[in-house]
Amino acid sequence: MTTTAVVLAGGTGRRLGLEAPKQLAEVGGRPILTRAIAAFDAAPDIDRILVVMAPGHLSAAELAAGPYAKVTGVIEGGASRTDSTLCALSALEALPDDARVLFHDSARPFVDGRIIAECVAALNDAEAVAVAVPSSDTVVVVEGGRVVEMPRRDTLRRFQTPQGFRLGTIRTAYERALADPEFAGDAPTDDCGVVHRYLPGVPIVVVPGSEQNIKVTHPVDLLIAEQITARENAPGSAD
Repeated sequence: MTTTAVVLAGGTGRRLGLEAPKQLAEVGGRPILTRAIAAFDAAPDIDRILVVMAPGHLSAAELAAGPYAKVTGVIEGGASRTDSTLCALSALEALPDDARVLFHDSARPFVDGRIIAECVAALNDAEAVAVAVPSSDTVVVVEGGRVVEMPRRDTLRRFQTPQGFRLGTIRTAYERALADPEFAGDAPTDDCGVVHRYLPGVPIVVVPGSEQNIKVTHPVDLLIAEQITARENAPGSAD
């Protein structure tokens, strides 16, 4: 089975106060997008990389992807996360259903080789895999300004990416989603959510994530990212 990493780079810099897409912002002297691509290019289990870029910024994405041999394509994404995934699935239509695909949010520049390897390995037997870390906070359900449910914290996890699938599984999930007239107005926030809703019989295996696998969304996240790169580059640290 071949494994393709899809690096989804369709986000904007709005919440970071940036005019350009946030994945082009630099952290430790390198664009966030470049760091995400480099992680998958260095992973032995990844055969090819497809970059899905925010509309209007293909040239910047091609520049970021240029040094990495496993990048086989840089395409334009859609207006939403699900639209960008559909663009990727269209680009991968020639691959067989048993191929493996990992979808990764480029705003997570510190994904490590252990996470990637465990996701790929899980797909030897599973059809869908998620990356998650335990919740250190108490999470409650609020309706009408009041707490209505307090789930046990030890059962809760915070999703990260990559999320991995057998290609036939994620194709079928989106086919069913697009046939649902309510999907466009109430789409899940990630690809595992699409599988969970439209293929409820497919187990989603969970691989442990990492607290360092942060998502750069708000200005404080850029500060944290800079601290991570400073620690990585400190004398005596491992490359």
